[in-house]
Amino acid sequence: MSSEVKKGEFQNIQILHPRPSSIVAALYTLRDLGAEVVILHGPSGCCFKHARLLEEDGVRVLTTALDEVGFVFGGQESLVRLLKKAKELFDPKLIAITGTCSSMIIGEDLHQAVLEADLDVPVLEVEVHAGYRDNTRGVIITLEAALDLGIIDRDEFDRQKALLDKATEVERLYGAASSEYLAPDRGDLKFQVASRLLELIAEGKRGLNILNAKKETAYMFADIAAAVYEVANGKIDTLANLDQEVGLPKVRRDAGNIARDLSDRGVKFDLIGGLDEYPVAGETVAGYIKEHGSYDFAVISGVPHAVPAQCLQGLEIFSITNGPRQVKPLRDMGHDHVIVELDLHPKTMGVTSIVESEFGATLRALNKSDAKKLGS
Repeated sequence: MSSEVKKGEFQNIQILHPRPSSIVAALYTLRDLGAEVVILHGPSGCCFKHARLLEEDGVRVLTTALDEVGFVFGGQESLVRLLKKAKELFDPKLIAITGTCSSMIIGEDLHQAVLEADLDVPVLEVEVHAGYRDNTRGVIITLEAALDLGIIDRDEFDRQKALLDKATEVERLYGAASSEYLAPDRGDLKFQVASRLLELIAEGKRGLNILNAKKETAYMFADIAAAVYEVANGKIDTLANLDQEVGLPKVRRDAGNIARDLSDRGVKFDLIGGLDEYPVAGETVAGYIKEHGSYDFAVISGVPHAVPAQCLQGLEIFSITNGPRQVKPLRDMGHDHVIVELDLHPKTMGVTSIVESEFGATLRALNKSDAKKLGS
């Protein structure tokens, strides 16, 4: 069945399990663009968890705390006051406002509030709500605002939009948006998967070690790639989407930090794109496999479902994801071993160096134990 047919089918699927929010996607994009203060124009509890996480990354997230009165009479005055207060408290170089479901439904005018506040600092106005099917819509709306304000140019906007369109397609075809309902699944036991991987390495099988991670999650997924490289004594081809020359400012910095850490650990790797290019990096992987001959197994950390299944045929596949709802789709794709790094995202917020992973720690411990047994 062609991908075009599948895409049409998935347009009609009603997703019943929770999906990421467009508002949250907008918040993270504002962080990547360098916004120092973000004002959520809505109830105080809107996006609470992610707002707190973003503060770990140095973003001041404020709220106008719309209540029942604001739902009826509007919150324009509150927003103007908070804009002025944000400037007074933090003296930021870039402020952003995001709408919420509440403020968008009652028709709040974000631009008018910015005009009334009359600040001598640029303000990004993102008129977004959580009612979109795909959370990537929140990113696109944010990038459109950044383009209008001159923060990014047309080429970067077009590049980002193409990547987002591809990311949406990947999720609809092979990800958590591919089925009406996906139950969360913690995947296979890490020590069993690690044991099997060590067996293949000990047998001298030829492996491919792929880091294809999304933005800051790479801080932990890179530890897995490093652990695989270490237990294989460097005798494994390693690929990583750590190109430091592409992406929004924070994305480039993260790629540089992780590439530095891998190099310090002696890990040698070939580039397959940037941290925002995970939806298309799989195509580069396919080309690499075609050029370098056959492999016996592949370890894919990050977004394994973005690597085309056709190029992995005949390989024993080890997939590491941070999405419990991604386990079944990966198994349906034919991946032999699927494990989940739980709570990965909170652990990678606000960091600037690689964070130890459970699977990486398991691999190293088992490898050390096996080495002791051989030496005794």
